[in-house]
Amino acid sequence: MGVKQFIKSLHAFPRAEEHLLQKTQSGAVVSIIGLVIMATLFLHELRYYLTTYTVHQMSVDLKRGETLPIHINMTFPSLPCDVLSVDAIDMSGKHEVDLDTNIWKLRLNRDGFIIGTEYLSDLVEKEHADHKHDHNKDHHGDSDQKLHAHSFDQDAENMVKKVKQALANGEGCRVYGVLDVQRVAGNFHISVHGLNIFVAQLIFDGAIHVNVSHIIHDLSFGPKYPGLHNPLDGTVRILHGASGTFKYYIKIVPTEYRYISKEVLPTNQFSVMEYFSPMNEFDRTWPAVYFLYDLSPVTVTIKEERRSFLHFITRLCAVLGGTFALTGMLDRWMYRFLEMLTKPNAKSVYR
Repeated sequence: MGVKQFIKSLHAFPRAEEHLLQKTQSGAVVSIIGLVIMATLFLHELRYYLTTYTVHQMSVDLKRGETLPIHINMTFPSLPCDVLSVDAIDMSGKHEVDLDTNIWKLRLNRDGFIIGTEYLSDLVEKEHADHKHDHNKDHHGDSDQKLHAHSFDQDAENMVKKVKQALANGEGCRVYGVLDVQRVAGNFHISVHGLNIFVAQLIFDGAIHVNVSHIIHDLSFGPKYPGLHNPLDGTVRILHGASGTFKYYIKIVPTEYRYISKEVLPTNQFSVMEYFSPMNEFDRTWPAVYFLYDLSPVTVTIKEERRSFLHFITRLCAVLGGTFALTGMLDRWMYRFLEMLTKPNAKSVYR
């Protein structure tokens, strides 16, 4: 055997003889079906290759001296904006009352439509330093005597009338903005704690009448990344009976999201547990909505990655080759089946 003959013997795709290359209608149908299947599988594999997937990694959180952004968007349908305040306190001892740097309030009517976009300060914010709400004191002792002894200016009296009128009209308030706190455990709460205790008594005639029903449209601790779900978004808590205090215990997990473009997005994800404490007329505290947060010592890194091109080619060859082989087998089976059906008819013609 010569060299040329040896090389020809290695040919893995020998040509069939002309009389064996018979074209049939059944073969055409199978070919069309095979082409459609291969085109569909090709597009599926191409989309699978182009889409990214994420890889999660965990490590110890080493960040120091940074702030924690808290994005708030809540509606209080039963409390006017004049009485609501946002207070924050953390383990470092920093206590801020009625934060208004990045927090805004929108006045809402009974139907939930905005009737005012201006920022509304608390009633007696200037007196809050001298008359703080103390959860450990009895607010019901001799409050009537102190109330008469305390002198209010004309502006405060007018504000009390305004708030009572707003309550009668069913006004609500939407609180939204960004609260920047230190990156340590702490809490922030939304309530009437920014009010002078005596003014609050005049307006509500007792803490049990403070309705802290609320709707959480958005509560997050940083920008959102693809696939992030904030468990408190869309939470609705409406009180129809006695009031009380809502407490949300939040565990924050520092997170970094790394896009396929190498861009890094620092943010946070969290889990939450909810607790409600009903209030009676003998309680010394005032209703509020508390968010008590703590940070995890572990940070999560989420990376976007794309599958390799060789992986794509390997899957593509397997899928297309398998489909081609399967349709070839189907064509042969159909040809033999039709041949078996037509062969007896051919014999009957010659008899």
